[in-house]
Amino acid sequence: MSTVRNLTVAALIALTPGCATGPNSVQESELAGYRARNLAVEEKNPGLAAGLGLLPGGGSFYGRAYGFGVVNLLLWPLSIFWDPVSGHDAAELINYQATRAHVASLKKHDMDELDAQLESDAIDVKRYTLDKRRIDEKYNL
Repeated sequence: MSTVRNLTVAALIALTPGCATGPNSVQESELAGYRARNLAVEEKNPGLAAGLGLLPGGGSFYGRAYGFGVVNLLLWPLSIFWDPVSGHDAAELINYQATRAHVASLKKHDMDELDAQLESDAIDVKRYTLDKRRIDEKYNL
């Protein structure tokens, strides 16, 4: 009876969408916008993450989901049904977070330079306002 229960649990786990959650639809759209503007950062390769998901726990470990990596290692070879997807999703979420941080850093740098120009009277308030709008349009989606 315990063998049937174990197989049932393994089958239910195999049918779940994966252990690591990826970016939600809003985040995916935002990441696509950053990619279109060449502002995206790829810290993790989603294709590599999916490929590593075929190895015992590889996708989860690559996606920094170490606890799930151990579980997938223990459930291998069944985990090859969900770990490639989990690895891909985790890599995309890592890339989204890295991109958001990168864009925030770039925008802060540009705004700091603009503020310094205003403070040193290198530009007037009108020029500051126009340049600030340009910076906002460049980094905000």
